[in-house]
Parts: sequence; structure tokens; C-alpha cells
Amino acid sequence: MTLDTRLITGALETLLLEVLSISPSYGYEITQTVLERSAGRFDLKEGSLYPALHRLERDALLASFWEEHDGRRRKYYKLTTAGSKSLKERRAEWQAFSAGVNGVLGIDLR
Repeated sequence: MTLDTRLITGALETLLLEVLSISPSYGYEITQTVLERSAGRFDLKEGSLYPALHRLERDALLASFWEEHDGRRRKYYKLTTAGSKSLKERRAEWQAFSAGVNGVLGIDLR
């Protein structure tokens, strides 16, 4: 089943904050983590990933730094203190939202 991309658009930044709450990471690694943790449902493309990362960085929820590995420079992103706080708030909002949607759809997740 292919998911309607409109469903993930609003949640993308929250997914990125969650992945980066584990440890700093770079673009390709972030996409692979999201793909794995979503059981293949969310295959992020550069056209959506990098604008979202840049928005989060501009909003001071992420910070970036460069590192070289195996002769390649990679831009890493890490969560800031404000990013951790935002993630906590977004998790609570998501839980309330998904509980409401599940209730309307008659889905019992107990």
C-alpha cells in the first residue's frame, strides 16, 4: 500500500526531530533510518528532506556541523535544546491527534 504523501507532509519535521534525538546524523543516514523505522512506508526524497532540515535549522531546532569520513565531507544535523523541547510538544500533539482520529475511525489500539 502506498501512503498518501499529504499524510506525512505535516509530520515530516517531527519524524526528523525524532531521528535526530537519537544521535547526530547526515541526510542519507536520516532517510535510511526513517525508511527502516517506518517498515519501508516513508522513503524520503531530497526534495522534501533538505528543505525540512533547513527549516528546522533556521528555527534553531537543529544545528549542523561538517565532518569528514572516508574522504567525504558530510553535513551532520543535531538536535538543539529547543529542538528537544519542540519534539516533546510535538509528540504530545501527535498522540492527541492520532487518538482523536482513531476514535473517529473506530480503531481501538488498547
